[in-house]
Amino acid sequence: MSDTVLKELKDGVLLLTLNRPESKNSFNKELWESFAAELDAARINDDVTVVVITGAGSDFSAGQDLKDYAVSGKAHSYRITERAVVDFDKPLVAAAKGVAVGGGATILFHTDVLYVGESLRMRLPFNSLGMAPEFASSYMLQMRIGPQRAAELLFTTEWIDADKALATGIASRKFTDDELLPGAMAKAAEIAQLPLSSLMETKRCLKTAHRTGIEAALEVEREAMDRLAGGPASIEAMMAFMEKRKPNFRNLKTK
Repeated sequence: MSDTVLKELKDGVLLLTLNRPESKNSFNKELWESFAAELDAARINDDVTVVVITGAGSDFSAGQDLKDYAVSGKAHSYRITERAVVDFDKPLVAAAKGVAVGGGATILFHTDVLYVGESLRMRLPFNSLGMAPEFASSYMLQMRIGPQRAAELLFTTEWIDADKALATGIASRKFTDDELLPGAMAKAAEIAQLPLSSLMETKRCLKTAHRTGIEAALEVEREAMDRLAGGPASIEAMMAFMEKRKPNFRNLKTK
């Protein structure tokens, strides 16, 4: 298995660490696919009761690696991970600090418990990239914090710090950065003492009511992403990124 994801299993708790710290753990094709494979393997491993996800170094994840991004109407690599995360049926805990942007933020909305470090800086930049939400975030975010707050964060692409993540209900608890992973692992170890069968049934009870909404959001987001990929706004955003300038979306045609 690729070393882009580190894993450590102890007493029923599997720690998965996104391991591209030199690029703020941004997701390239290899990382998307490796992370999905690790989740799929954990799902069928009877020795795993709880999974904790975190990022190596100072950040959780900067999201899609734009240097690796190919504008295409074909299936994107992140969609493999979308399905693995949505279908994961065991307790999923996250410990996130530093940057959590784009897919590095929306993946967190699917965790059952999210702990954040004081340095957290989260952002949903899709509109600023000329793209649409992903990972069913258009549903998952409003499920967590309500439709108006979700719309504001998605429309404005503003930064969300640890205090705001906690106050809005995105996160369940804030730690100092040094205490974050030990705190998350301690809570995961506590959960892992309970019967896996009961934990899985509890998660099924929690998630079933939302499953239709999640699947509908995935479908409409994929359609939107395919319509927008390669369009004028996404091209302008990519060119601005490569040229290290602010994008100018004024006067662009909508189609």
